[in-house]
This record gives sequence, structure tokens and C-alpha cells, in this order.
Amino acid sequence: MARARGILAGVGLTTAVVAAAAQVAAPVVVGDAIPSPLTAAPGDAARGRAIVADRRVGLCLLCHSGPFPEEPFQGDLAPSLAGAGSRLDAGRLRLRLVDSRRLNPASLMPSYHRADGLQRVGSAWQGRPILDAQQIEDVVAFLMSLKD
Repeated sequence: MARARGILAGVGLTTAVVAAAAQVAAPVVVGDAIPSPLTAAPGDAARGRAIVADRRVGLCLLCHSGPFPEEPFQGDLAPSLAGAGSRLDAGRLRLRLVDSRRLNPASLMPSYHRADGLQRVGSAWQGRPILDAQQIEDVVAFLMSLKD
């Protein structure tokens, strides 16, 4: 790992970017789900809500709408997040967040926890996921709380 950091830092990548890329382990996909959490720590629904509602972090409301009365201008390109926890289990939600293109290669939804094999990625995001593993688990916990 130290040698890889040195080589990649020599081509202009920071240690933080290299470390973030190294932390993205390929989760085990079973059917249309990732049944196992990505972290040992459970997700926190309050942190997950903050990620979903923040247009600078998750960008979820660019395409989705949901139970966010304080957020104007919610998207209508994708399904509403309201009731997501009733429609899908945690494993199915997790796969859709990690890499929705495994289910639908034409999906407009970004792969939030993938760093390899992506195209047209901004230089600030090359080699690292949009959301780290704990953030994915936080968003899953929040979405699972949306039963109505």
C-alpha cells in the first residue's frame, strides 16, 4: 500500500484520494441486493436524512422528491423516496445506492459507492466514491424509516 501511495502521489493523486479508493471494497451482491451492511457500525437515520436533503452531498433531491417540506424544488425524474422502506428492503436499497447500474445499465442515478470503471467522472471524484461506506449505511437507515 505504501508503494502504491508513493506511485500514485507521484502522478498527482493525494494520499486521501488513494486511501479513499483503497477503502472501497467490492460488496457481495446477491440477486438484486447487497444483503450485508458495508460497515460494522449501524446506520444513523438522522445523518442519512441530512445526506439525502443536502444538495451539496447526496444530490438526491435533484431527481427524487420525498418528505422534505423544508426543501423546495424537488426532482421528478425518479421515484419519490416517500415509502421507500415499505417498497424495498435494506439490501435492495443498498445496491441501488452503491451501484444502481448493476440493475439498470441505463440508469441516470450515480454509483454512490463505486470508484472503478466509471466514465465521465470529474477530476475531484476520480478514484473515490461519492459517499463512503458509513454514509451509505446512514442513507439506507433513513430510507428504511420511510414507511409511508
